[in-house]
Amino acid sequence: MVSSWFDTARFGLFVHWGHPSQVGLELSWPLVGGLSVLPHCQDVPVAEYHATARTFAPAPESPRAWAGLARRLGMQYAVLTAKHHDGFALFHTAHSAFSVAQAAYGGDIVREFVEAMRAEGLRVGLYFSLSDWHHPDYPAFADADRPYRFGQGRQATAAEWERYLAFMHGQVRELCTNYGPIDLFWFDGGWERTAEQWRSRELRDMIRTLQPGALVNDRLPGAGDFDTPEQFIPAEPPGRTWETCLTINESWAHNPDDRDFKSGRQLVHALCEVAGKGGNLLLNVGPMGDGRLAPEILERLAGVERWMARHRESIVGTEAGLAPWQFYGPSTRRGERTFLHLLMRPYDTVAVRGVPVGRVRGVRVLASGRELVWTSRVALPDRLFNPDPLGELRIEVPEAVLDPDATVIALDFAPAP
Repeated sequence: MVSSWFDTARFGLFVHWGHPSQVGLELSWPLVGGLSVLPHCQDVPVAEYHATARTFAPAPESPRAWAGLARRLGMQYAVLTAKHHDGFALFHTAHSAFSVAQAAYGGDIVREFVEAMRAEGLRVGLYFSLSDWHHPDYPAFADADRPYRFGQGRQATAAEWERYLAFMHGQVRELCTNYGPIDLFWFDGGWERTAEQWRSRELRDMIRTLQPGALVNDRLPGAGDFDTPEQFIPAEPPGRTWETCLTINESWAHNPDDRDFKSGRQLVHALCEVAGKGGNLLLNVGPMGDGRLAPEILERLAGVERWMARHRESIVGTEAGLAPWQFYGPSTRRGERTFLHLLMRPYDTVAVRGVPVGRVRGVRVLASGRELVWTSRVALPDRLFNPDPLGELRIEVPEAVLDPDATVIALDFAPAP
């Protein structure tokens, strides 16, 4: 089951946040010694990592600012790390004392997040890690367990695992019942056990019963409504609905040591490419400990916001556009209008092939509405005998209409006869 809103949402906000954000640590991975694919991830003792859980005290209602920014960016949904692998819950839970309820803040951040996003008209998603490196029955990760080995950690006894499953399923039930409608559950951490061990089917059935409209990603082993490639745009889109999650630098959480930021233009190009392949871009931010976003993040998102203010129509609510051989760049479609995303500066003209040239009703710059000069060519037999031939458009693109990040040209066609 894939909901129609997600099929064409195209742009969402991912928020990685937790008590380690106070001291600029990546979430979870520093306590197990780091991770090679996170080049700026720290390595700290387990006790040092968990020590900041009690002092977490962000500014009240921090999610309101994120929600307003997401709306201005044209995002359609947002996903919060309700619980990462470190086991610290950003919601009030009756199943554990390791949550924001026992921190200095005391408020329920998941509730604030859900309410803030709904107030801005965004769909709500919650990230939840199946694994828990803090829970004693998992068992908890200790310094003696280093180096971390995927799928090769200490295993719980049968009794311990039954207690852990009751705990973990209980927390998911709380998220399903305490916060109103949830649109999406974004699971992670499933690589450490099998679908049978997680009782994935049972968990999925519970979500279906309590939140019948909710989507579940593919990281709940053996289940999932959509695919989630990470930190890259696939060369060929997956065979079903998909979303790629992408960081703005190389870290998921706030990490002042990581200066490898993508530019605003790179983010715009990523959004165009993902939309052109019919996917959604879940763009991540890692707020600081007080809930604010770092200036470097805001600067880059401001560039994306400026571009989306002029070009949102070509992204949100669209379908994948032309085949790669038809146009050298991403394209999207909405009804009878096709959008060409020019990610490279053209040499005077751009060509579009295999389109119904006799039905062209307008070629214009999307941002300004300026009409562009175009010509068409059709193979001779089709020109003589086909009343609705496919041919080539050549569009003149003067320097004056180019957008500094990505120019979008809108092609309007009359309906097929």
